[in-house]
Amino acid sequence: MSLLARAISFAYVPEKYVLTEVTVEVERGEILFLLGANGSGKTTLLECLCGVRVPQHGTVLLDGRELFKLSARERAKYVAYVPQFPEAAFAYTVEEMVLFGRAPHVGPFGRPGRNDWERAYRALALVGLDGLSRRPITTLSGGEKRLALIARGIAQEAPYLLLDEPDAHLDPANQHRVLSVIANLAKEGLGVVATTHNPNSALLYGKRVLLLRAGKTLAEGAPKDALSAELLKEAYGIPFQIVGDGVGPRAILPKVEG
Repeated sequence: MSLLARAISFAYVPEKYVLTEVTVEVERGEILFLLGANGSGKTTLLECLCGVRVPQHGTVLLDGRELFKLSARERAKYVAYVPQFPEAAFAYTVEEMVLFGRAPHVGPFGRPGRNDWERAYRALALVGLDGLSRRPITTLSGGEKRLALIARGIAQEAPYLLLDEPDAHLDPANQHRVLSVIANLAKEGLGVVATTHNPNSALLYGKRVLLLRAGKTLAEGAPKDALSAELLKEAYGIPFQIVGDGVGPRAILPKVEG
């Protein structure tokens, strides 16, 4: 059981591809991190994996079925997507925002039941926002809004969870909380794909890494192999150093010259 993008290419402008023949697969029960410089295609790849964007070439398979032959509601039952910068148009409460994650299970004309509210409150508790459930979403800090959106994705209870920079705009404690929650969800059987600009997040929590450069696969594999100083320099254009303990890499840092 997996979510597979097979040789996909995508262009916003005809023939100017931001993804070129990228193949990537995440199985249920593992965390795959996508890394690369700004504009390397990470978010576009996530959007192709969840059906927001349709690649001009290649295909996306959801547990062996063609993703784009499924209805939007059916896709949402299997793939939850947490984007990076959505803005709430109305001052929904935090609990209402998270409850939107239950929409694929409720249906267009249904009303959320007790089970849906319980799932929403469980997700809020997981990210530490249960004490803010009645607050308007517009009154939260940027980091708290990120947590609420992640809770909405968790409440969706899809077997695949895609997150665009889940560790961004969060203090160290909440970064650890969110990544630990994601790791536990993977242990429970979810397939997780997350973008990040922090290679240490992938090093600590990822099972596999896909490193992109200019819309093409630069490296794929275990974090300790795919996140070498040489490959990171090629991806980001600056030198890196790997700090280790003699057994394996412990931290990845930009290398300061002089």
